[in-house]
Amino acid sequence: MARVFIGIGSNIEPEKNIREALRQLAQAVRLTAISTFYREPALERPAEPAFYNGVVAVETDAPPVQLKQDLLRKIEANLGRLRSSDKYASRPIDLDLLLYDDCVLSNNQLTLPDPDILERAFLAIPLCELAPDLTLPGSGLAVCQVAERFAAAEMECLAEYTRLLRNELLTPAPGH
Repeated sequence: MARVFIGIGSNIEPEKNIREALRQLAQAVRLTAISTFYREPALERPAEPAFYNGVVAVETDAPPVQLKQDLLRKIEANLGRLRSSDKYASRPIDLDLLLYDDCVLSNNQLTLPDPDILERAFLAIPLCELAPDLTLPGSGLAVCQVAERFAAAEMECLAEYTRLLRNELLTPAPGH
Protein backbone atom coordinates (compact mmCIF):
# COMPACT_ATOMS: atom_id res chain seq x y z
CA MET A 1 0.00 0.00 0.00
CA ALA A 2 1.31 3.41 -0.96
CA ARG A 3 1.09 6.34 1.44
CA VAL A 4 -0.45 9.22 -0.49
CA PHE A 5 -1.25 12.85 0.33
CA ILE A 6 -4.07 14.66 -1.47
CA GLY A 7 -4.79 18.39 -1.35
CA ILE A 8 -8.47 19.23 -1.20
CA GLY A 9 -10.11 22.61 -1.66
CA SER A 10 -13.40 24.26 -2.50
CA ASN A 11 -14.97 27.71 -2.65
CA ILE A 12 -18.44 26.72 -3.87
CA GLU A 13 -20.44 25.26 -0.98
CA PRO A 14 -17.16 24.11 0.56
CA GLU A 15 -18.54 22.54 3.74
CA LYS A 16 -20.86 20.26 1.76
CA ASN A 17 -18.53 19.55 -1.18
CA ILE A 18 -15.41 18.73 0.84
CA ARG A 19 -17.39 16.38 3.10
CA GLU A 20 -18.91 14.62 0.09
CA ALA A 21 -15.57 14.38 -1.74
CA LEU A 22 -13.99 12.82 1.34
CA ARG A 23 -16.90 10.37 1.65
CA GLN A 24 -16.41 9.28 -1.96
CA LEU A 25 -12.63 9.09 -1.51
CA ALA A 26 -13.00 6.94 1.63
CA GLN A 27 -15.14 4.46 -0.34
CA ALA A 28 -12.26 3.83 -2.77
CA VAL A 29 -9.09 4.15 -0.65
CA ARG A 30 -8.21 3.96 3.04
CA LEU A 31 -8.50 7.46 4.51
CA THR A 32 -5.91 7.58 7.33
CA ALA A 33 -5.66 11.25 8.35
CA ILE A 34 -7.32 14.63 7.81
CA SER A 35 -5.35 17.82 8.39
CA THR A 36 -6.74 20.97 9.87
CA PHE A 37 -8.79 22.82 7.27
CA TYR A 38 -8.31 26.54 6.69
CA ARG A 39 -10.35 29.30 5.07
CA GLU A 40 -8.46 31.88 3.05
CA PRO A 41 -9.02 34.36 0.24
CA ALA A 42 -9.17 32.98 -3.29
CA LEU A 43 -5.79 33.21 -5.06
CA GLU A 44 -5.63 36.08 -7.52
CA ARG A 45 -9.39 36.70 -7.01
CA PRO A 46 -10.06 38.50 -3.72
CA ALA A 47 -13.67 39.31 -4.75
CA GLU A 48 -14.58 35.61 -5.11
CA PRO A 49 -15.66 33.43 -2.18
CA ALA A 50 -12.92 32.24 0.17
CA PHE A 51 -11.53 28.72 -0.20
CA TYR A 52 -11.52 25.96 2.36
CA ASN A 53 -8.27 23.99 1.99
CA GLY A 54 -6.67 21.02 3.68
CA VAL A 55 -4.74 17.81 3.06
CA VAL A 56 -5.69 14.20 3.61
CA ALA A 57 -3.55 11.08 3.85
CA VAL A 58 -4.70 7.86 2.24
CA GLU A 59 -3.37 4.39 1.53
CA THR A 60 -3.96 2.78 -1.85
CA ASP A 61 -2.64 0.20 -4.27
CA ALA A 62 -3.67 2.27 -7.31
CA PRO A 63 -0.69 3.69 -9.25
CA PRO A 64 -0.37 7.51 -9.27
CA VAL A 65 -1.73 8.36 -12.74
CA GLN A 66 -4.62 5.91 -12.33
CA LEU A 67 -5.41 7.37 -8.90
CA LYS A 68 -5.49 10.89 -10.36
CA GLN A 69 -7.41 10.11 -13.55
CA ASP A 70 -9.77 7.33 -12.43
CA LEU A 71 -10.55 8.42 -8.88
CA LEU A 72 -9.74 12.06 -8.15
CA ARG A 73 -11.01 13.40 -11.49
CA LYS A 74 -14.11 11.18 -11.23
CA ILE A 75 -14.95 12.59 -7.77
CA GLU A 76 -14.44 16.13 -9.08
CA ALA A 77 -16.80 15.42 -12.00
CA ASN A 78 -19.36 13.84 -9.64
CA LEU A 79 -19.41 17.08 -7.66
CA GLY A 80 -19.78 19.31 -10.72
CA ARG A 81 -16.21 20.41 -11.34
CA LEU A 82 -15.73 21.72 -14.87
CA ARG A 83 -12.08 22.30 -15.72
CA SER A 84 -11.20 25.35 -17.79
CA SER A 85 -8.08 27.22 -18.79
CA ASP A 86 -8.70 29.57 -15.83
CA LYS A 87 -6.68 27.93 -13.08
CA TYR A 88 -8.03 30.40 -10.50
CA ALA A 89 -11.72 29.85 -11.28
CA SER A 90 -14.14 29.10 -8.45
CA ARG A 91 -14.79 25.39 -8.05
CA PRO A 92 -16.97 23.03 -6.07
CA ILE A 93 -13.99 20.73 -5.45
CA ASP A 94 -10.32 20.46 -6.27
CA LEU A 95 -8.42 17.25 -5.55
CA ASP A 96 -4.67 17.35 -6.17
CA LEU A 97 -2.29 14.42 -5.81
CA LEU A 98 0.55 15.99 -3.80
CA LEU A 99 2.78 13.07 -2.83
CA TYR A 100 2.79 9.37 -3.59
CA ASP A 101 5.23 7.51 -1.32
CA ASP A 102 8.73 8.59 -2.41
CA CYS A 103 7.77 8.79 -6.08
CA VAL A 104 9.37 11.48 -8.26
CA LEU A 105 7.55 11.84 -11.56
CA SER A 106 7.13 14.49 -14.22
CA ASN A 107 5.12 13.99 -17.40
CA ASN A 108 2.22 15.63 -19.20
CA GLN A 109 -0.29 13.97 -16.82
CA LEU A 110 1.30 14.41 -13.42
CA THR A 111 4.19 15.94 -11.50
CA LEU A 112 5.19 14.43 -8.16
CA PRO A 113 5.81 15.81 -5.69
CA ASP A 114 3.38 18.58 -6.61
CA PRO A 115 5.52 21.73 -7.10
CA ASP A 116 2.78 23.86 -5.49
CA ILE A 117 3.81 22.45 -2.09
CA LEU A 118 6.75 24.88 -2.27
CA GLU A 119 4.49 27.82 -3.19
CA ARG A 120 1.27 27.42 -1.22
CA ALA A 121 0.89 27.71 2.56
CA PHE A 122 -2.44 25.87 2.36
CA LEU A 123 -0.56 22.77 1.13
CA ALA A 124 2.71 22.97 3.05
CA ILE A 125 1.28 23.74 6.50
CA PRO A 126 -1.34 20.94 6.52
CA LEU A 127 1.19 18.51 5.02
CA CYS A 128 3.63 19.32 7.83
CA GLU A 129 0.83 18.71 10.34
CA LEU A 130 0.15 15.23 8.93
CA ALA A 131 3.77 14.20 8.28
CA PRO A 132 6.16 16.34 10.32
CA ASP A 133 9.18 14.11 9.57
CA LEU A 134 8.54 13.98 5.82
CA THR A 135 11.24 14.95 3.36
CA LEU A 136 9.98 15.91 -0.10
CA PRO A 137 11.18 13.25 -2.55
CA GLY A 138 13.76 14.42 -5.05
CA SER A 139 14.55 17.68 -3.26
CA GLY A 140 15.76 16.71 0.19
CA LEU A 141 13.65 19.53 1.67
CA ALA A 142 11.89 18.80 4.94
CA VAL A 143 8.20 19.61 4.50
CA CYS A 144 8.11 21.42 7.86
CA GLN A 145 11.02 23.65 6.77
CA VAL A 146 8.95 24.56 3.71
CA ALA A 147 5.91 25.22 5.92
CA GLU A 148 7.94 27.48 8.23
CA ARG A 149 8.52 29.87 5.31
CA PHE A 150 4.84 30.74 5.24
CA ALA A 151 2.87 32.92 7.60
CA ALA A 152 -0.48 31.39 8.45
CA ALA A 153 -1.86 34.89 9.11
CA GLU A 154 -4.27 34.90 6.15
CA MET A 155 -5.37 31.34 6.89
CA GLU A 156 -8.31 31.11 9.27
CA CYS A 157 -8.25 27.79 11.15
CA LEU A 158 -11.53 25.89 10.81
CA ALA A 159 -11.12 23.79 13.97
CA GLU A 160 -14.79 22.87 14.43
CA TYR A 161 -15.27 21.93 10.76
CA THR A 162 -12.08 19.83 10.91
CA ARG A 163 -13.30 18.08 14.07
CA LEU A 164 -16.62 17.25 12.41
CA LEU A 165 -14.88 15.80 9.33
CA ARG A 166 -12.55 13.68 11.45
CA ASN A 167 -15.39 12.39 13.64
CA GLU A 168 -17.52 11.50 10.63
CA LEU A 169 -14.90 10.09 8.26
CA LEU A 170 -12.00 8.61 10.21
CA THR A 171 -12.53 5.15 11.60
CA PRO A 172 -10.94 4.72 15.02
CA ALA A 173 -8.38 1.97 15.38
CA PRO A 174 -9.75 -1.25 16.94
CA GLY A 175 -9.83 -1.04 20.72
CA HIS A 176 -10.09 2.78 20.81
